[in-house]
Amino acid sequence: MLEQLLIFTRGGLILWTCKELGNALKGSPIDTLIRSCLLEERSGAASYSYDAPGASYTLKWTFHNELGLVFVAVYQRILHLLYVDELLAMVRREFSEIYDPKRTVYNDFDETFRQLRREAEARAEELKKSKQTDKPVNNKKKQGQVQKAGSDKGSKKSEGSLATDGGDGDKAKGHKLENGHSNGNHVEMEEPRAGVVNGKENTSSNISAFDVSKLQKRTKGGKKTDTVVNKGSKPDPKKKATKKNRVWDDAPPETKLDFTDPVDGNGSGNDNIEAVAANQGESMMDIEEIISSDSEGEVDDNVQKDSKPEAKKKGWFSSMFQSIAGKANLEKEDLEPALKALKDGLMTKNVAEEIAEKLCESVAASLEGKKLASFTRVSSTVQAAMEDALVRILTPRRSIDILRDVHAAKEQRKPYVVVFVGVNGVGKSTNLAKVAYWLLQHNVSVMMAACDTFRSGAVEQLRTHARRLQIPIFEKGYEKDPAIVAKEAIQEATRNGSDVVLVDTAGRMQDNEPLMRALSKLIYLNNPDLVLFVGEALVGNDAVDQLSKFNQKLADLSTSPTPRLIDGILLTKFDTIDDKVGAALSMVYISGAPVMFVGCGQSYTDLKKLNVKSIVKTLLK
Repeated sequence: MLEQLLIFTRGGLILWTCKELGNALKGSPIDTLIRSCLLEERSGAASYSYDAPGASYTLKWTFHNELGLVFVAVYQRILHLLYVDELLAMVRREFSEIYDPKRTVYNDFDETFRQLRREAEARAEELKKSKQTDKPVNNKKKQGQVQKAGSDKGSKKSEGSLATDGGDGDKAKGHKLENGHSNGNHVEMEEPRAGVVNGKENTSSNISAFDVSKLQKRTKGGKKTDTVVNKGSKPDPKKKATKKNRVWDDAPPETKLDFTDPVDGNGSGNDNIEAVAANQGESMMDIEEIISSDSEGEVDDNVQKDSKPEAKKKGWFSSMFQSIAGKANLEKEDLEPALKALKDGLMTKNVAEEIAEKLCESVAASLEGKKLASFTRVSSTVQAAMEDALVRILTPRRSIDILRDVHAAKEQRKPYVVVFVGVNGVGKSTNLAKVAYWLLQHNVSVMMAACDTFRSGAVEQLRTHARRLQIPIFEKGYEKDPAIVAKEAIQEATRNGSDVVLVDTAGRMQDNEPLMRALSKLIYLNNPDLVLFVGEALVGNDAVDQLSKFNQKLADLSTSPTPRLIDGILLTKFDTIDDKVGAALSMVYISGAPVMFVGCGQSYTDLKKLNVKSIVKTLLK
C-alpha cells in the first residue's frame, strides 16, 4: 500500500497530504528527492529509490508545469504497486481543476482522492486477473500452432516453390534462402523446371560453375603475381640497415641529458629555486575570468534548422499566428526536434550520451504542459530551459572555499588533509604541485606526502616539485603501505605545524579491486578533509564509468558504515580540448561533486577555477 502522497508547489509549499495514509516516513525521502533528483535535473527518471535505516522506499512523481505543482507518491520498495502512475495522473487531473493560487488548504480533496484510489486499485486488480487468465490460453495456442506447423510442413514447402506473389510462399522461400548459397540456387531453378529442357538446366549450371572456377583462377593468378613482386623486392640480408640515432637539424648531439636542478651535498639548490618561484608569477586561481556577452542573444543554428520543416508543414500564416498568440500547451511532440538538436550538440562537445539523454528528458519533463509565450519559438524556449538546467548542475551546492576550511582547521590545531585520487596518467602529481604553489601564495604552509609507493619514479618526481617550491616532503620510499605512510605524514605535519598535507596516491583503474581496496583503507584510516578526483578533460563516455565505479568501490570496500566518497573534482589538460568541455558536465552530473580546480597548462600558475557561465556558453554554442 501507499505510504504517503503529497502535493506541493515548486516553491516548497505543501498544499495537501493524504491524512488516511499518514504513515510516519523513516528518514527524509521527500527532502532527498528534491535535493538529489528534482534540483539536479534528474526529473526525467521514472522513479527514485531511497534507503533509510529499517526501510526502503520507492518514490514516483509527476508535474503540472503550467501551475507549478509537484505530485509525489511514496511506497515500500518491496511492494510492486502497478496503479501508482495511473493514480498520480488522475490526482493531477482532478486537483488541477480545483487549484487556486490563493488557497493553501484543500481538505475537500480527501473524498475525491479516496474515490480515485479505489478506481486505480480496482483497475490494477482487473489487469492482474486478466494476465493470469491469459497465460494458460496462450500456452494452448502455442501448442496448437506447433502441431499445426508439424502437420502442414510438407504443404508449405510445395506452396513456397510455386508461389509468385508476396504470400506464404515467399516466406518459405526466404527461409530456405537463409540456409546457404546452394539451397538458394536450387530454389531458383525449381520454378522453370516444368517447362525447361534438362539440357538447358545443365548448361546454366555449367556456366555458373565455369564462372566460379574462372574467378578462382583469377584470384590464384593475382596471388602468384603478388608473391613474385614480394620476392623481387626482398632486401638483401647482408645489406641490412642498422638503426641510427636521430639528429635534429644537423646539430651535434647534446652530451648532457639530465636537466634537473643541480643539488649540492646538503640537498638544497636554493639559489635556483628562488629564481624559479619568482618567475612563475600569480596563480590563475586568483585572476577573475571575464566573459564577453556577445552571444547572449544567440540561438543555436542547429535547433533552428531542425525546427524549419515543422514551420513549412504548418504554413507561414499559421506559424506567424501561433508566435503572436502563443501555443496553448507544449506537448512532447513539439519539443522533440529541438531536444534532438540539443542532444546532438551536447554529444559533439564530449558530453556522455547517457548524460545528454537524461538532461533532455529532464528538460522535456519541466516544459511539457507549459504555455508558450507570445513571440517566442519552441527552440529558444527549450534552449533557455537547458541553459538554466546546466547552470544549476554545474553550480556547487556547497562552499568550495578551501582557504576558509584551511583556516578553520588551523584554529583547531590540526592540518587540513587533501588526498588526490584518479586513474593512471591524468596528472595527479603535477596538479598537486600546482595546488601547493597556489596555497603558498596565500601564506599557507604546505607539506607533501609521497604515498605513491607503487610507480617507479613517483617519489623522485614529487621530491623534485618539493625542492623547486621549497616545501617539506614526507617519504618512506617504495613498497610501503600507503595508508601508514599518510598517517605518519599527518602526524609529522601536526608536530611541525604545517597547515595543509597534500597526499599523492598511485594511479589505479576503477576495476582494479586490490588497489581500490588499498585506497579505501587509506581514506578510512586517515579521514581526510577533502578527497579530490583528478580526471582528464579529454574523456567522454569513460568519465561516467570512472567516477561511478570509483564511488561505488569506495562505498563497497569501506569498513565504515558511512563511507567517504569523492568530495571534489580536479580537471586536467583543459587547454587541449578547445570547445570539447563536456567532460566537466558528465563528471559533475554523475557524482554530484563540484569541479574545484581546472588545470590548463604546464607551469605552476596554470590552475584556475571553473567558470560556469563560460562552460554553459560553450556547451550551447
